[in-house]
Amino acid sequence: MLIHPWDAPHDDVEWHRWLAEHDFGQLAVNGLPGEPPYVQPLHFAYDAERGEAVGHLARPNRLWAALEANPDVLLSVVDDYVYVPGPWQAAPGVPSEHGVPTSFYAAVQLRCTAHIVDDPAEKAELLHRQLGHFQPEGGSARPAAGEAPYGRMLPGIRGLLLEVTDVRAKFKYAGNKADQVRDRIEARLAERGGPGDAAAREHLLRRRRA
Repeated sequence: MLIHPWDAPHDDVEWHRWLAEHDFGQLAVNGLPGEPPYVQPLHFAYDAERGEAVGHLARPNRLWAALEANPDVLLSVVDDYVYVPGPWQAAPGVPSEHGVPTSFYAAVQLRCTAHIVDDPAEKAELLHRQLGHFQPEGGSARPAAGEAPYGRMLPGIRGLLLEVTDVRAKFKYAGNKADQVRDRIEARLAERGGPGDAAAREHLLRRRRA
C-alpha cells in the first residue's frame, strides 16, 4: 500500500481510534505450495495495549494448515470509502472537466505473527475478550471450558491470536489539495449524501483541523 506523506496518520492515536471502531477485515495468509493466498473475512478485537488482535474460526477451515506452515499474515481493514468525481477535484483556474477522479478511503494493515489457540480454557478466554469488545452490554453467558452453554462448542473452533509486528495506516482524504478544492469536496459530499459520504467528509474535516 503506497502511503504519501499527506495521507499518513498524524499519530498512532488516529489509527488506534479508527481500528477500535472498524473491527471487520480480511486476513491474508500465504497459500500452501501450488495454491494462491487465502483471504479470510474476519471479525476481530484489537487490543492496542497488548499489540494484538484476537478472533476465531471454525476448525474445518482450510486456513489452519497454511497458518501452521507460515504464521506470517496480514490483517487488512478498509472502510469509509467513496468515489470522488473528477470535477470535484479540479484545481483552481482549471476547467472542471480536467479534474482527476479518485477514491477516498481509510485503511489499516496489520502485519502479524499468528498463534493458533487450541487449549479449551485459553480459547474460552479469547472468546470472552471478543464478547467484551462486540457486546459490552453483556447478555450472554461467559464462555468457559466444560461448562454450558458454550463449553461443548469449543472443540468446533480454534482461537486465533495475532501478534502485531508492523502497522501501515492511510487516510486518503485530499490532504494534498488546495483549501478551495477541499472546500468544494466537503460541500459536494454533504450534498450527495450517499453511502460513506458522511464518514469521508468527517475524515476530511477532522484532518484539516489537526
